[in-house]
Amino acid sequence: MKKIVKFVSVTLMTLLLVCGSSFLINAEETPQMKTGIFIEDIDISGMTAEEATAAVEDYITEMQDMPVILRAAQGNEIEVCASDFGMEWSNPEIIDEAISLGKSGNMIARYKELKDLETNGVTYNLEYSFDDTMVAQVIQEKCAEFDQHAQNATMERVNGEFVIHEEIAGAIVDEAASVEAIKTALSSGENMTEEGVVIELVAKVEEPVGTAEDLAQVKDLLGTFTTSYSSSGTARSANVANGASLINGSVIYPGEEYSFYDNVKPFTYDNGYYMAGSYLSGMVVDSMGGGICQVSTTLYNAVLMAELEVTERHNHSMIVTYTQVSGDAAISESAGKDFRFVNNTGAPIYIEGITTDEKKITFNIYGVETRDENRTIAYENVILEVIQPDYEKIIADAGQGVGYVKVQSAHVGYKAQLWKVVYVDGVEVSREQVNSSSYSMSPRTAVVGINTANPQRQEEILAAIGTGSIDHVKGVAAQLYAQEVAEAAAAAPQ
Repeated sequence: MKKIVKFVSVTLMTLLLVCGSSFLINAEETPQMKTGIFIEDIDISGMTAEEATAAVEDYITEMQDMPVILRAAQGNEIEVCASDFGMEWSNPEIIDEAISLGKSGNMIARYKELKDLETNGVTYNLEYSFDDTMVAQVIQEKCAEFDQHAQNATMERVNGEFVIHEEIAGAIVDEAASVEAIKTALSSGENMTEEGVVIELVAKVEEPVGTAEDLAQVKDLLGTFTTSYSSSGTARSANVANGASLINGSVIYPGEEYSFYDNVKPFTYDNGYYMAGSYLSGMVVDSMGGGICQVSTTLYNAVLMAELEVTERHNHSMIVTYTQVSGDAAISESAGKDFRFVNNTGAPIYIEGITTDEKKITFNIYGVETRDENRTIAYENVILEVIQPDYEKIIADAGQGVGYVKVQSAHVGYKAQLWKVVYVDGVEVSREQVNSSSYSMSPRTAVVGINTANPQRQEEILAAIGTGSIDHVKGVAAQLYAQEVAEAAAAAPQ
């Protein structure tokens, strides 16, 4: 028995001396990974910590360059790289953990750990972090185009009857769920193909705001208004008709705000507009879409009659003739003027825009009538101040020849208010101010040509302009023009 104990002791001592000697030698060298250590598929056996880190970073770079195929609705696909999601290595501490294997605890524990490594090996999994903002941005910029948005029910008025078209539910990318799906798929390595990682984006149903059932309620005429553009020329008439057609058929659901400008822009030939007269700095000038303000004004008055909530309205710089003072609504693309209103009823409303061969424009607003039958409304303007032009304005134009005179009528200036008056059984029960408007005075104005090769004639027309009388200028201009014509005729070859 003593011999056996002595043998074991000697053997153990020998083993400890050998192992101890080995550990002393390794302690003096650069630490290396033991055999059997892997990070993912990377064999880091025998590597230093720096070498293992470099090997993993090379692997991460390959992962970042890996194609990622995002699959959206109806099989639509876009291809990006994992780096587009801000993909980074998030657990570098596994390098320190791996390098310490077989080097902690007493000699027996280390010996067992090394033997276990040789037999079974150890594999560490890489963990990744992502930039959620970058992931969401990829979805928004590259995948949103494949969204199939819900389509509200629509309606049109045909031969005096409403025709309703059913709503269609939509399917759009669920951004938050898709962000998580992308992160999970890239972290797990699932759905890896020869082309890259294929990830199905998460979709969600987008329900229509309005349904055919909602539109079936629309039957009652809530407000109507008509103006005449019988004095308008061909171009302006075309603009009025075009504006009415662009508004016609609009459906506005409860709580929605309607922008007139958004529904009639852009003011281009391609969108059906022509050059026609409009106001600019106190003058009538030709502009693209001239006459569109009569369309907005007519709709404004129909909206007032329907008692919808007006959220933006501007008066013109000078009064218009197709409605009462303070009853206008100006539109100006350059000045940012729009006409907006909100459907403050509990049901959808439908706007019908009509123009006739007699050059009349009408807007009818249909919805669900909830107002009492014995209640009526009227709109009255109150003139606070009238500003009469007390002079004439003459503009010399060197670009026009002597004899050219273009006269613009004067415009009276006003300060006015529009008031809403409510009657019940014909008796006034309330009166409230709707708007306040200020219109500039514009004097009678003439643009007069002064271009001539004859210095004496130029002096005469300038002297006439100096009198400040348009009628006198017209007489002088006519005489000078006649002289120019006679002189040209005399100089012409016989």
